[in-house]
Amino acid sequence: MSGSIPFYQKHHLHYDRGYRSKETQSKVSQYQASSRYSASGSASAATRSRGLNVSSRSGLEESRLSPSPKRAKPTYLAVDKDNQIIGYVVPIFRGSQEFATGLSDTEEARVRDTAAYMARRNLFTSGLEMERSELISRKETMRESAERITLNKREHFKRMNEDSLMHAPEFVIKPRSHTVWEKQCVRLHCTVSGWPDPRVVWYKNNVALDPLANPGKYKIESRYSVHSLEINKCDFDDTAQYRVSAMNAQGELSAFASVVVKSRFHQIPQLMPIFGPVSEYGITFQTHIVDKFGVSFGREGETMSLGCTVIIYPALHRYQPEVEWYRDDVLLSPSKWTHMHWSGDRATLTLTHLNKEDEGLYTLRVTTKSGYETYSAYVFVRDADAEVEGAPAAPLDVRCLDANKDYIIVAWKQPAVDGGSSILGYFVDRCEVGTTHWIQCNDTPVKFARFPVTGLVEGRSYIFRVRAVNKSGISRPSRVSEPVAAMDPADRARMRGSTSAPWTGQIIVTEEEPAEGIVPGKPLDLQVTEATKNYVVLSWKPPGEKGLEGVMYYVEKCVSGTDSWQRVNTEIPVKSPRFALFDLAEGKAYRFRVRCCNSAGVGEPSDPTEATTVGDKLDIPSAPGKVIPTRNTDTSVVVSWEASRDAKELVGYYIEGSIVGSNVWEPCNNKPVNVTRFICHGLITGEKYVFRVRAVNAAGISQFSQESEAVEVKAAIASPAPPYGITVLECVRDSMVLAWKQPTFIGGADITGYFVDYREVIDGVPGKWHEANIKAVSERAYRVSDLKENKKYQFQVRAANMAGVGIPSLPSNTFLCEEWTIAVPGPPYDLQIREVRNDSLVLLWKPPVYQGRDPVNGFYVDIKEADAPEEAWRGVNTKALEKTYTKIKDLKEGEKYVFRVRAQNKAGVGKVSDVTEPVPALTKPGTKEIVVDVDDDGVISLNFECGNMTPDSKFVWSKNYEEITDTSRLSTETKGTKSKVVFNRPGEEDIGVYSCLVTHTDGASSSYTLSEEELKRLLEISHDHKFPIIPLKSDLAVELLEKGRVRFWLQAEKMSNNGKVDYVFNDNVVSQGEKYKMNFDKNTGVIEMTMESLTPADEGTYTFQLQDGKATNQSSLVLIGDVFKQLQKESEFQRKEYFRKQGPHFIEYLSWEVTPECCVVLKCKVGNMKKETSALWHKDRHQIKVDEHLGFAEGVLKLEIAQISKKDAGVYEVILKDDRGQDTSTLNLTDQGFKDLMNEVFSVIANSSTPLKITSTDEGIRLYTFVSYYNDLLQVTWHYKDSAIAFSDRIKSGVVGEQLWLQIKEPTEKDMGKYAIEFYDGKGGLRRTVDLSGQGENRARVAGGLPDVVTIQEGKALNLTCNISGNPVPEVTWLKNDREITSDEHCILKFESGKFASFTITGVNTSDSGKYSILVKNKYGTESGDFTVSVFIPEEAGSKKK
Repeated sequence: MSGSIPFYQKHHLHYDRGYRSKETQSKVSQYQASSRYSASGSASAATRSRGLNVSSRSGLEESRLSPSPKRAKPTYLAVDKDNQIIGYVVPIFRGSQEFATGLSDTEEARVRDTAAYMARRNLFTSGLEMERSELISRKETMRESAERITLNKREHFKRMNEDSLMHAPEFVIKPRSHTVWEKQCVRLHCTVSGWPDPRVVWYKNNVALDPLANPGKYKIESRYSVHSLEINKCDFDDTAQYRVSAMNAQGELSAFASVVVKSRFHQIPQLMPIFGPVSEYGITFQTHIVDKFGVSFGREGETMSLGCTVIIYPALHRYQPEVEWYRDDVLLSPSKWTHMHWSGDRATLTLTHLNKEDEGLYTLRVTTKSGYETYSAYVFVRDADAEVEGAPAAPLDVRCLDANKDYIIVAWKQPAVDGGSSILGYFVDRCEVGTTHWIQCNDTPVKFARFPVTGLVEGRSYIFRVRAVNKSGISRPSRVSEPVAAMDPADRARMRGSTSAPWTGQIIVTEEEPAEGIVPGKPLDLQVTEATKNYVVLSWKPPGEKGLEGVMYYVEKCVSGTDSWQRVNTEIPVKSPRFALFDLAEGKAYRFRVRCCNSAGVGEPSDPTEATTVGDKLDIPSAPGKVIPTRNTDTSVVVSWEASRDAKELVGYYIEGSIVGSNVWEPCNNKPVNVTRFICHGLITGEKYVFRVRAVNAAGISQFSQESEAVEVKAAIASPAPPYGITVLECVRDSMVLAWKQPTFIGGADITGYFVDYREVIDGVPGKWHEANIKAVSERAYRVSDLKENKKYQFQVRAANMAGVGIPSLPSNTFLCEEWTIAVPGPPYDLQIREVRNDSLVLLWKPPVYQGRDPVNGFYVDIKEADAPEEAWRGVNTKALEKTYTKIKDLKEGEKYVFRVRAQNKAGVGKVSDVTEPVPALTKPGTKEIVVDVDDDGVISLNFECGNMTPDSKFVWSKNYEEITDTSRLSTETKGTKSKVVFNRPGEEDIGVYSCLVTHTDGASSSYTLSEEELKRLLEISHDHKFPIIPLKSDLAVELLEKGRVRFWLQAEKMSNNGKVDYVFNDNVVSQGEKYKMNFDKNTGVIEMTMESLTPADEGTYTFQLQDGKATNQSSLVLIGDVFKQLQKESEFQRKEYFRKQGPHFIEYLSWEVTPECCVVLKCKVGNMKKETSALWHKDRHQIKVDEHLGFAEGVLKLEIAQISKKDAGVYEVILKDDRGQDTSTLNLTDQGFKDLMNEVFSVIANSSTPLKITSTDEGIRLYTFVSYYNDLLQVTWHYKDSAIAFSDRIKSGVVGEQLWLQIKEPTEKDMGKYAIEFYDGKGGLRRTVDLSGQGENRARVAGGLPDVVTIQEGKALNLTCNISGNPVPEVTWLKNDREITSDEHCILKFESGKFASFTITGVNTSDSGKYSILVKNKYGTESGDFTVSVFIPEEAGSKKK
């Protein structure tokens, strides 16, 4: 125990002998006396402890430890034989020396300690024990010295060299994860150490945070090595993984923390579903990928989503498969460019900002424990529009090939589109991570697709982009590269390989003697890996010796032909076995060699390289060889070519395509492909294309290959897929009739036939296959003969087309060959669906082969939703269908349906057919219908057009869904994408349903029903076209013009300039003259004939006959009898009117109107007036008013009657006269005329009346209304419940001023109901109503509480209370024997809160007996409550009982 040192003493900075025991002091003193510290000599002593090399500087001399040693100023630089600095030197046990001098201050003290020790040794130990004690003392002292060195390492290394202070960043305190509520703030903080001071950057989901880009959202602070990120007002988007990155010249280190934002009101939607453990034992999963994404096309800058629905059976709750996305077989990881989402049944990949780097083959891989399923499709990314017309497209795939502390080599791929002129070169831009300032790295464009970027700050991270330039301008910048740090590769490798912090300073001292320093040997396998005119890259292998530490390298160069070697990196050696040399003279040849060095010295040089001429060693590849295109699909072609010969460092190929004859070349890929076969998608079906290919490497793009032969874009012909759905339609003793469904893929050519095979199944074991037919059958049904009765068979079917016979179908179910004896029919077969629309489709089928006992007499169609259970089948028709087709309507748009058919005969309904494939009720884009047309020659035709035809498509016309083969009645014409059938002799035989199907499409079809009515309509149109008539907008008509002139006219729809008209009167053609004036305006089609007047000789028939080419028409007008006389009379009147209006006259004759104020105004409108014109007013031939000196040429004359009465009845007349003549207007206001006027007055009065209102009076209730003016002649009627009221003393009516009222005295409940006042105006009248019963809840009521009879003993107190209701609050009156009583001391009456009425007699006596009543009353009614009080004397009551 006495030799051990407490922990607080070991860590004390001023540890001296005052803390030691005497025994320890003695041991240390003896060790120091026996040790010698000398640094002289050529050899360097080294102490090894946990990878620390400590060497002494040659020539350093140190004397033995003394209180005040004299030493030369030490130097810590290591030099080689050529006096070149190669590193730093750590002195041997320098820390031990300082430690030793701290133990004893004087030589005398050490002597005293040694003497004391020797005395104790002689007293307690023998010679052997003394020797063992010395050895132990030596070892303990060495351990203590090593601990001292450990505690003071920073002070030692500060004195040794400055580089020893530098160390990579280290997180003293890492940020921790937080879960916060929405709208809260969160703060992430950390403490980072490191020298030089690290630069700290915060990231969210690997995207650097910029507080300036989101003002107020993020706040980043750094103070005294404490760094913080504050997120203000968190929302769901802030849920993410945050990374803080610390970087300096020694390396980079990151720490992570997660932030989860929760809502206070609802749960946050999970970004990814949370899956718990699921037991998979014994489960075999079946994975199906449906709703797949197809070949996709996007443009740079757009967002694209790829998705598939994944069905996993069985479906286990919360089970998550492994979902991975690949691009060109490279696994994708979430980033700012790619977002992945799994919703539980759908996998989605979102490309947030498309670039050409995103082009490629995308693969979805879904893995379960039972295996995996994949699906792939290509994504093409087109170039964004150039900012400058003619500028090239942006380069792509910018990456960093080599990174060192003073340079980074950037590489990229050339774009496929040069903008129409060759690319002159490229500009490289750099940006320091965490900033947005881009700096152009090269002043002149570089053609080579690699460029060394220099002038970087060591330890900083950079991103790069590249722009292409041609004579038109500069392209858009490429996508930025991944960040890369400017630092030595060895330091980067050391940082990546070790997750721990840099050296902790803890030294473990072994008991071995320090080893001598070893100078490393020469490097191996030095070679020039890359040489351009801008730089040369060397690489080599470290020396083969093991155990060497701290090996660095010097690179030397020599001009070929000389032996003058020059060191390239004279200042600092490199640590990694790779180095780039710049500033070499282009065209000169150089040799290179490398030396190793460490603390022990500089080694021998490596073997020099061969002479290397500075220049681009990489040549542009040669043009690819022969290009061969091959048909693939309707929109794609497979292009293959011969690879470029002797191409070095080939990046890939660009393919271009052009429509034959257009001379316009378009890129098929915008990202080089490194194979010699590529599928070019997005081509136009039916067009012919030629292709050419170019090769790409870093030196440039090759010349184009020769153009390929032209190829037509259409689906390649292949053998068809196998049929499916084999069923039995009929079975007899030795044969069976089979049916099957057409293959889903027919191989691009029509199926020419089918081949059927069969095999016998014995005890479940199938035998060999046998051919059932040698010659192909065209129908999808076939009778297999020569079978054995009561034997079991399986069948398979193969389809054939011009490409060959396809693979066989899967074996059918096992069928027993036995004769069917059932009475009902077999199943219908060959169900087909056509004419699919949003709400309808047509279903076709073939009748069953097996009829049953009786012939089939009808069919039933069943329908259900595709995903509905079997119980959901329902019938389409309730009555059996006679035909083998039907149109099914009322479908739900977008819903998928399946169908089946059953046949019936007299015995009943038979077997159901096979179920159709699910079909969605959707009208496909571009769908067109059959259009009926009648041409100018009257030919009737049905026309159909299809826009998505293929070269092999054909139009198939059918009548009643049977192909038309008889051309006697119908002829077919097809041209391009249009086809029509023409009716040769339309008739009743042509009535039916006509349909057209286009083969080799996605089901393009339509139908047209030609009914009897439709045929009749079309025949009429046809007749009109064969024998055309000139259409008329209006038939011949007559009208009167000014002065009574007569105009006959009509208007034709359209006539040419060659049209002509004949004017006929009574079968005689009339011509232009004094009596008849004709005019024909061919622009408007108006034809007219005018006559000055009509005479009796003009009575007859007028006809206009029109002719325009072969088209004719005519129109006639008959003017005879009363019609002619009326027209003649009107003509004469018009003539007279014309002459009347030459002087003062009436424009509008005398009339009357009633103003809203019930004032009657007589008025007339006059014209052609002058100052001398006078207007005389007369009533009953008596002049009543004279208007003279009228100051208007046209105006209105008025006469007002303020309050009209019977005395105003009469005949009113106005006479206008002057020197030009006179005119008279008369108005009769007697008898009916006066009645009509008064009725209008009454109507105005009625409309001015206010709604009926109710008021309460002393006598009862009054209903009233106000009018603006009351006339004594006004007739009004009061109604109660739609019956006229019979007035009496209780119900009266009257008028007060403009108020009309109805008074009801003492209203009762019987008076409730609807009241109305009706104003008579000679028409419908006007009613104003009010409903007293509607105020039932407001009427005064006695709600209850009173008994009918009260019997009470004399002297007792009587207290009765009842509830009162009503609005307004009723008036309460108490009655005794029908006389009102008032409240006094004996009888107390109260009415409280408008609700409670109480009746109290303090002490009853016999005089209080009687009938009492309570009467409540408000404006809506009155109600009463009665009760009887009987007072008895007790003695009288007892005597009565006896």
